[in-house]
Amino acid sequence: MAAGYQELFIEQGADFSTSITLDDADNEAFDLTGYEAKSQIKKSYYSSSIAAQFTITIPTPAQGIINMSLTSANTANISAGRYVYDVIIKNAANNTTRVLEGIVNIVPQVTKF
Repeated sequence: MAAGYQELFIEQGADFSTSITLDDADNEAFDLTGYEAKSQIKKSYYSSSIAAQFTITIPTPAQGIINMSLTSANTANISAGRYVYDVIIKNAANNTTRVLEGIVNIVPQVTKF
């Protein structure tokens, strides 16, 4: 499965959530039963520091759905600018696959609580 590409726009200081649905080669839902997922935001592919880590849930594994979110406190702590991210899944046999990657644009906030 080749990784998909999606550009994200995240508003600094606001909650963010999105869902992705994985399909297999036959265009059927990719069964994520027994899988875990992880996703991080970094300033560049070569950066050793993590700007943020998405909270990941797989609410309906058989339907191939992955939910990704950041709280407003998380997004407030990311400096405005352009970043990279990816989403990796791993099964029980420790086989890992990158399923999504792209650019994250952190849009600066004006009003703060």
